[in-house]
Amino acid sequence: MVGLNGYQDEMESLESRTDRWADRQRAGNSLKQTYLVAIGGSREFNRMVDLDVRRREFLITLRDLSVKPDRVKEMNDELVTMNKDVEALKEIVKGQAANAELRAQQQPQQLETVATIGLVSMAIDSFSFMTVPTGPNPPSTNVGPYVVSDFGRLLSTVTTPAGQTFRCSTLVIPDMGASIKCEAPGNKS
Repeated sequence: MVGLNGYQDEMESLESRTDRWADRQRAGNSLKQTYLVAIGGSREFNRMVDLDVRRREFLITLRDLSVKPDRVKEMNDELVTMNKDVEALKEIVKGQAANAELRAQQQPQQLETVATIGLVSMAIDSFSFMTVPTGPNPPSTNVGPYVVSDFGRLLSTVTTPAGQTFRCSTLVIPDMGASIKCEAPGNKS
């Protein structure tokens, strides 16, 4: 999830310059490598990233007023297809990520597992969108009977079916990944 958010931020900063094509390609490849190390190999995830990079290149090209109208129509048609493909791939990738996380975690870390699955799911949902997100604020998702809310800045919550809310902090370990720890409010560790 940290990798997805970093990718989105980097791509947004690179989109203003058409000559940064190689950097955008590098960002996509870096995200695929991060996902491989963190969750495992996924052809669907790699395809989703490739489509996102291609879609962004199309959108950058379409800003150029010298593109011929017939090519604009062709590119817009391709963009519709790419967006549909990305939407379909998102569901597959979210399932793969959830299954990988469930296999990796042990029962005592159930809340952390729920938080991770929810945050990854929300990050994938926001993947490949260049618009302002709509929906609940803070963004939330259901993971089984639990509700995961993302407050940004490495803070999230998990609300249990009984209504108890746990604060979850994400610790980023540079060049290695991230971990999540969830505690009831008022608990000190």
